[in-house]
Amino acid sequence: MPKQTTFAIGESIKRIDAHGKVTGETPYPADLDREGQLWMKLRFSDRAHARVLTIDTTQAESLSGVVAIFTAKDIPANEYGLVTKDQPVLCGPGSANPYADIVRCYMDCIAVVVAEDPETAAAAAHLIQVRYEDLPTVFDMEAALSEGAPLVQENTPNNTLCRYRIRKGDVEAAFQSADVIIEGEYRTGYQEHAFLQPESGLAYLDDQDRITVVVAGQWVHEDLWQITHALDLPEDRVRVIYPAIGGAFGGREDMSVQIVLALAVMKLRRPVKIVWSREESILYHHKRHPFLIRTKWGAKQDGTITAIQATVMGDAGAYNYTSTKVIANACLMVSGPYQVENVYVDAYGVLTNNIPTGAFRGFGAPQAALAAESQVNKLALALGIDPVTIRLKNAIREGSILSVGTPLPPGVSMPEVLEAGGRESFWHFDGSNWQQQPLTQPTDPALRRGIGFACGYKNVGFAFGFPEHSWARIELQGDVEIQKVKVWHAGADVGQGAHTAFLQMTAEAVGVPVEQVEVIAQDTADTQSSGSASASRLTFMAGNAIRGAAELALKAWQHEERPAVAEFMYRPPKTTMYDPQTGKSEPNFAYGYAAQAVELEIDIETGLLRLIQVVSTHDVGKVINPIMLEGQVEGAIVQAQGYAIMENLISVNGKILNPYLSTYLIPTVLDVPDVVKTVILEYPDPIGPWGARGMAEMPFLALAPAITAAIHYATGVWIDEIPLTPDKVVKALRAHGVGSIR
Repeated sequence: MPKQTTFAIGESIKRIDAHGKVTGETPYPADLDREGQLWMKLRFSDRAHARVLTIDTTQAESLSGVVAIFTAKDIPANEYGLVTKDQPVLCGPGSANPYADIVRCYMDCIAVVVAEDPETAAAAAHLIQVRYEDLPTVFDMEAALSEGAPLVQENTPNNTLCRYRIRKGDVEAAFQSADVIIEGEYRTGYQEHAFLQPESGLAYLDDQDRITVVVAGQWVHEDLWQITHALDLPEDRVRVIYPAIGGAFGGREDMSVQIVLALAVMKLRRPVKIVWSREESILYHHKRHPFLIRTKWGAKQDGTITAIQATVMGDAGAYNYTSTKVIANACLMVSGPYQVENVYVDAYGVLTNNIPTGAFRGFGAPQAALAAESQVNKLALALGIDPVTIRLKNAIREGSILSVGTPLPPGVSMPEVLEAGGRESFWHFDGSNWQQQPLTQPTDPALRRGIGFACGYKNVGFAFGFPEHSWARIELQGDVEIQKVKVWHAGADVGQGAHTAFLQMTAEAVGVPVEQVEVIAQDTADTQSSGSASASRLTFMAGNAIRGAAELALKAWQHEERPAVAEFMYRPPKTTMYDPQTGKSEPNFAYGYAAQAVELEIDIETGLLRLIQVVSTHDVGKVINPIMLEGQVEGAIVQAQGYAIMENLISVNGKILNPYLSTYLIPTVLDVPDVVKTVILEYPDPIGPWGARGMAEMPFLALAPAITAAIHYATGVWIDEIPLTPDKVVKALRAHGVGSIR
C-alpha cells in the first residue's frame, strides 16, 4: 500500500505530451505513412439540393494512377449521424439507402477516388461527371418553417427537425403586472472551428486483419460504431486509433474521413491516406449554429425578474448532427442562470439547404447567453439597478427550481461566482451596494472606453437523457510496494491536456508519484467506451471512473494480487428529456458557473474594437492542474472574442464564400486582450471527482454579451447581432447619431 498521499492534484505538472509537440516529434494523422499507401480524394456536391441522376467515372478511371472510384452503390448501409443516422456517406443512385440519391447541401459527398498519389487523386476527382436534377432550395430559417416551403428531408414535415416547449407559471399575467418590459431580437452567425490540424487520416489492415483507422476525433468508440454501421461490419473487424489531435472544439464529433477510409481499405486491402486542405476543412465540416432569438422579459421595480418569453430558432443545415441536443440546450439556457416563476419558451431546430451545424464549444449556450444576458443588462439600465446587483437578486442558488420545473443538482455556486466576478473586476461592494469603479476615457475623441458584465451556466456531461458513461482500467505492478501503475481510458486528448489530468488523478487515487503512472488511451483495441471529449465532461467523468477502478485495484492489491487489475464503469445520475408539452425534465446532473467582465475601447469612426481587459471568474470545484486550467480559460476567451467580434463566415445560398484563413479572420496574438485575469473558485461539486467540475466551455459563454454591454457603456448604443465587425458597428453607431465620417 502507498505510504502517503502524493498530492498530485492541484499541481501544475508539465503536460506529458509537451516535449513531443514542442519539438515536432509527436505525429499527427497527416504525419503518418505506411509502405505502399494509396491516396484519397473526395468529390463533393456541385448543388445545394438536387437528385443525382448519373455519375460518370469513365474519364477519371482512365487517368493513369487511379486505382479505384467508389460511389453510393459500394456502401452497404450508407448512412451515418451521431444522434440520427440521416446523412448518406455517399450520395447517388444504386444505394441501399432509399434517400441517398439526393444531395441536400454542398457538403454532401458523391464519390471517393483512390490513386497512387495525391495529385492524381485530385485530378481524377475533377474529371468525374455528375448529372443532376435540381430541386427547390431553402436557406432562410423562417422561410423553411413557412407553409409550402421545400422539404430538405422527405420525412421531416415543415423542416422542423425538433421543437421544444417550456411552460412554467402564467407568463401573460406576469407581464401585465410587470413594472418594466424589455423586448429584443438577437442574431448570431456561423463560427468555423478553425482547429490547427485539418481533417486527415491513414487506414490500413493491422496484424489481426482489422481495418484500422488512424484519425483525429473526439470519441474513438463512436467513430468505430459509425464505421461498422455504415459498412455493415462486426465491431471486431474495425479498430480506431487517435494519435495527437490538433484541436477539436466539437468540430470532430461528427464524421469526416473515417468511414470512407475504412471503405477503401475494406475494398482494396491496402493502406490509404487522405489530407484535407484548409479550404476543404472550412467547406466540408459542420459549423456553430446561427440563431435567431426573439425574447421578452418583465421585471418589478425592485429588480425581480417575473416573466420570460422567448422564441428560439437554430439553423441545423441539411442534417441533424447534434442539432437536436444543441437546440435543447439553448431552450434551457435562454432564460439565463436565474430563478423566474413564469417562463414560456418555444425552440426550433430548422432544416435548410445550408451547411450542417453541430457541436461547438458551448453547445447552444453562448447564443442563448447573448440574448439572456443582454436582456438582463437592459433591464438593469431601465430600472436604474447595477448589473451585478440585479443578477445577484435573481440568480439561481442551492435548491432553485429551473424553468423546467425541477431543482438544480446540489452544489450551486452562481451567487458566489457573481460576487467574486464583480469584486475582482470593475465593481466594488461598500457593504450594502455594488458600484462600478470610475473609468478614465481616452483623450482622443474618436476613442471611447466601456465596461460590461455578464454571466452564465452550463451542463457538465451529456444531457437530456443521452446515455452517459465512462470506463477505466487500472493495473498495479510491483512486489511488496507498488512500483508502476497503468491506467487505460479511451478519452481523447484534443489538445486540452486531458491525458495529463488522467495521470494526475490516477496518481492521487492510487497514492503514488506521477512518475510511476503510464496512461494508455485513444485506441478501441485497448479500451472500452469512455464517451466523448466534449460537454465539459472528460475530467469529471474520467476522474470518477479512475477513482472507481483505483479503489477496486487497491482492494485486490491488499489481497496480494500481483499485478492487481480492476475495471470500473462510472455512470452518473440519469437525465431526462423535455416533456413535449410542458418541458418538465431533469436535464443535467451537474453544472459549471461563470461570470465575465470586459473593459474595451471602441473607435467610433472605424468601428474597431480593442479588448483591454477580460476578467473571467469560474467555480471549478477542484483544480486538477492550475496552469492547464488557466490555459483553458485564456483559449476560450480568445475563441469567444473571435466569435463575438471577428469571425464572419459568409454563406450565400448554401455556399461558403470565404473558405480561407485570409478571408475568414480569427484572432492572432496581436488581437488578444491586453490582460486576461483568471479568477478560480473551488466549491466542490458533490459528485465530481475530488469535487471537480468540468469548465472548458464556461469561459466562452458570457463574453459576447459582456462586450455588447461595454459597447453600450461607451456609446449608448445596443448592438444585438454578432459578429461585431467594424462595418456592422459603424452602421449601428451612425443609426443612433454616434460618430461621423471624417
